[in-house]
Amino acid sequence: VQLQASGGGLVQAGGSLRLSCAASGGTFSRYSMAWFRQVPGKEREFVAAVRSSGGHTYYLESVRGRFTISRDGAKNTVDLRMNSLEPEDTAVYYCAAGTPILSNIRQRSGYYYWGQGTLVTVSS
Repeated sequence: VQLQASGGGLVQAGGSLRLSCAASGGTFSRYSMAWFRQVPGKEREFVAAVRSSGGHTYYLESVRGRFTISRDGAKNTVDLRMNSLEPEDTAVYYCAAGTPILSNIRQRSGYYYWGQGTLVTVSS
């Protein structure tokens, strides 16, 4: 499975961005999809995930209520809508695909495939 992330950029605090990840080369409906983020010198951090069925979503507590993850089975895409952005949200954002169980849906170990990352910069 190949994943291509897009949509990053520079935005002021309080603004919004939408990231998109296009999947190809596999059966999209098999996989749970997730977004992680990473800043230099820190571990890659879970942000949000959506189950293969699309029926359950999971969020990092600090983004809950501000970010929304969604998937489109017809387009083989997963989006991350980010509102009320804060400077602390600045990071490279990665999309991922895998078949995690509930205990590792927020862990990198739950995902096999990774996109190349897209940079989000939030200015204060």
